[in-house]
Amino acid sequence: MNRAVYDERPPGSLVPTSVAEASRAMAGDTTLSENYAFAGMHHIFDQHVDSAVPRLQFANDDKHLLACCSLDGTLSIMTLSPPPASVKVTLKGHGGPVTDFAWSLSNDIIVSTSLDGTLRIWNTEDGRCIREVRDPESSELLCCTFQPMNNNLTVVGNSKHHLQVVNISTGKKVKGGSSKLTGRVLSLSFDAPGKILWAGDDRGSIFSFLFDMATGKLTKAKRLVVSEGSSICSISARSWISREARDPSLLVNACVNKLLLYRVVDNEGTLQLKRSFPIQHGSQLVHSIFCPLMSFRQGACVVTGSEDACVYFFDVERNTKAIVNKLQGHGGPVLDVSFNCDESLLASADSTGMVIIWRREQK
Repeated sequence: MNRAVYDERPPGSLVPTSVAEASRAMAGDTTLSENYAFAGMHHIFDQHVDSAVPRLQFANDDKHLLACCSLDGTLSIMTLSPPPASVKVTLKGHGGPVTDFAWSLSNDIIVSTSLDGTLRIWNTEDGRCIREVRDPESSELLCCTFQPMNNNLTVVGNSKHHLQVVNISTGKKVKGGSSKLTGRVLSLSFDAPGKILWAGDDRGSIFSFLFDMATGKLTKAKRLVVSEGSSICSISARSWISREARDPSLLVNACVNKLLLYRVVDNEGTLQLKRSFPIQHGSQLVHSIFCPLMSFRQGACVVTGSEDACVYFFDVERNTKAIVNKLQGHGGPVLDVSFNCDESLLASADSTGMVIIWRREQK
């Protein structure tokens, strides 16, 4: 839905009415504070306790299917309905901590990266490892993402500063699909059409790349130094956030005790800082997200983890008192957050291995 809006909308125009009505119906005619009044704990998962859970993500367009990866070397796929919530399948095979993963568009495959130097492709139904792709440099793999328009292609970032496009059907590197950053590649995000890729490293730089849809070739375009020596832990791209914020945007966590929101100003991925929000973030790999429903009320919401063990909701359009909600309940730094497709549930994961599912208050 969001992708279609991005592609078909003439520059500067409002979004299509059908999408507007659908989003408004799902979100309800409520204020941001009311809509993001998450409070009750729906469920707590502790199967990875004692090992950090660096990433978690609801399946695409799904309310009840959630996956997470752990530094204990495994991934879990959990189902929240029918109750009671349970671990559906555990993905075992990596020989080291799992650093990142991504769902395919149809949710039938998960790709994962690990410090063991392999990219693995998993069948999400039975947990089988379909393919293992070794890093040619035998370096630690730190992040991965699917090409949104061609799930046959995955981009992987490693500890030797390299980006690589991999064809997961063949397990081979794509010719021309590699590039080098200034540091360890920690974060990746495509824009919705899949034409621009942003990559962040542990030296404080965000690079934009132009992605050739026909060949999978990467062309380096722009570089922004956010803060010299600060890790760029998380990048999320969004074509537009709300009626007030219709520019393409990038949400960035960068170990500078702030959550950063950038405006994408051209088709080469050039970034311009729009807002920053104070959070505790100096060293951990903390992540943030845009709320999945396109907002048609006043304001627009983003959610981030934080090293003070809290989850923060910020209204990006509010100039003062931007915090919409704050969730407390974790016992360590909150590393990642994820919404299900209708925003009725929010999942958060921390450095102690705890995963909490929060339920939105019913009005």
